[in-house]
Amino acid sequence: MVASLPKVAPRKHKIHNFVRDSQNHLSRWHIACIYAPMRRFALFIFLCSCGISFLPAMTEAGGSQKSSSRFYYNDPTGRRVSAPIVRHYWPARIVHPLAKVDPKIDSKLRRAASIAQERACAHSKARCWRYVKEALVAAGAVKSYPKTAYAAEAGGELVRSYGFRRLPIHNPYSAPVGAVLVYGNKRRGHVEIRTRDGFVSDYRSRNACFYPLVAVYAKFS
Repeated sequence: MVASLPKVAPRKHKIHNFVRDSQNHLSRWHIACIYAPMRRFALFIFLCSCGISFLPAMTEAGGSQKSSSRFYYNDPTGRRVSAPIVRHYWPARIVHPLAKVDPKIDSKLRRAASIAQERACAHSKARCWRYVKEALVAAGAVKSYPKTAYAAEAGGELVRSYGFRRLPIHNPYSAPVGAVLVYGNKRRGHVEIRTRDGFVSDYRSRNACFYPLVAVYAKFS
């Protein structure tokens, strides 16, 4: 038997495939040549639109150079307000001026301030008027324990029952040592005694209470 030889594809078929591949390659090249300018044009349109969108921000930034020292914002009522921009840092702490000693004020109030400092806690226990009352009684500044329960009522009772007077002071840091400060609003109140370097009630603080100041009271000797 004679083994059959493997069939060999005709050479014409290979040439035909080469021609077809060449045609496909040329068609893809033509398509690329057609779409390339379109892609560049689309990219140009996109970049132009981005530039136009940034123009208002650039204009606003340029116009705000005159007020670069202030920051503008809307408050809760919708009003346009501003605040100064702090661009420097000072490592030193902000220290409020020390309270002065008024020789006309009863020295027992200064003693009450010292007693309150000895008994005060590091943080508030919501018993400010109670601690102030106990310090005033311990120092002998008042003859009996005040009966009012709320801090907002402290000033009226001190004036009415214990001979205190309202001082013409509207800044808590200007109050003399031993003065009793009453704060409050429609919902809350607070009482504290002015010390040499801060304030004391049921806790010690170098800063005054953030409630609105109602009045400052003291008793003269």
